[in-house]
Amino acid sequence: MENTTEKDWYIYILRCSDNSLYTGVTTDLERRVQEHNDSPRGARYTRARRPVQLVYAEAWATRSLACQREAEIKQLSRPEKITLISKAPLG
Repeated sequence: MENTTEKDWYIYILRCSDNSLYTGVTTDLERRVQEHNDSPRGARYTRARRPVQLVYAEAWATRSLACQREAEIKQLSRPEKITLISKAPLG
């Protein structure tokens, strides 16, 4: 994880109700998870698979770094994503 500043960017992984995984980027994890669960502002993918649960997050100093990491995670296979999640579970 990179050093972070006051304007942290986060990549996150959600587990959807159908057990699929969704990866995204945000500056506010709590707000974004709420949007995925309760708002039309949630991603189209997650709107059809509610409720979702936050299962993984990393903080990055800039949007650029967060988006690069998001792209890396999106390239992982499902088993690789599950391993990533299991090595750093959320409290």
